[in-house]
Amino acid sequence: MKLVTYSAKGAQHYGAVVGDRVLPLSDKLGQRYPDLKSLIAHNGFAEAEKALKDAGPGAALDSIAFEPVIPNPARILCVGLNYESHRLETGRPIVGHPTIFQRFASSQTGHKRAMIRPLVSTKFDYEGELVVIIGKPGRYIPLAETMKHVAGYSIYNEGSVRDWQNHTSQFSPGKNFPATGAFGPWMVTADEVPDPTKLRLTTRLNGQVMQDAGIDQMIFPIPNLISYCSAFTPLEPGDIIVTGTPGGVGFKREPPVFMKGGDSVEVEITGIGALINKIEDEKPSAGFTDSEFAHMAAARQLA
Repeated sequence: MKLVTYSAKGAQHYGAVVGDRVLPLSDKLGQRYPDLKSLIAHNGFAEAEKALKDAGPGAALDSIAFEPVIPNPARILCVGLNYESHRLETGRPIVGHPTIFQRFASSQTGHKRAMIRPLVSTKFDYEGELVVIIGKPGRYIPLAETMKHVAGYSIYNEGSVRDWQNHTSQFSPGKNFPATGAFGPWMVTADEVPDPTKLRLTTRLNGQVMQDAGIDQMIFPIPNLISYCSAFTPLEPGDIIVTGTPGGVGFKREPPVFMKGGDSVEVEITGIGALINKIEDEKPSAGFTDSEFAHMAAARQLA
């Protein structure tokens, strides 16, 4: 199944994508499973399949507003430098353990929603990545058992505010501006992706291919990431692991290439789909004064 979280008529729903339509599931299952994370946590996939048989015609995909696949994950664990091509272009040393950092759920946006370049940045970069969605809780998960904990897969554009990311050795400030991480368009359940290493990831900026790599090129494969993360934090259903980006990122190109207002970016993974977003420049808030805006503009130039 392809499962999606979306908004329609002022309310949030989840459903299954069939062709070019979404069939609602929250209408029938919402009392037991109020959101997609709850459905995953209680392994409600069989009930969801049954509910689809009389779900009605649903709605056209182009009539809904896509939300992040899991809008409320307890953990967003991101992996840095997990493709050799990216490690080499950054000049980082070989390491024995994954580089892990965290995102806040509030930094996410959905498919076909705007990714926002902050007022204080001129260096907003794309990072196409495969997402692993946890379906079964666990701590200290052995490598041989890790894939039993996977509910499904999705796509992330882990937009990086490079100037803020590089203020210090800590990544978090450049990874948590609002609406900088796009997550979608949907999740594909694990039974439909028997071997994620066979998938291929391609990122396009304004139609031009910027990243292209097989998932099998990860330095630390999915089982290693799950096992490692489960050692330092108990994993819960709905948690997501954003598994890293291949080489070709904008800040390492000559000359550098950064996203700006009006751009369109697409991350496609075979067997899952394509996550598409427009880039918008952040607008000053209604209460923003001229002096505050001038301060922000100066900070952008100095960052």
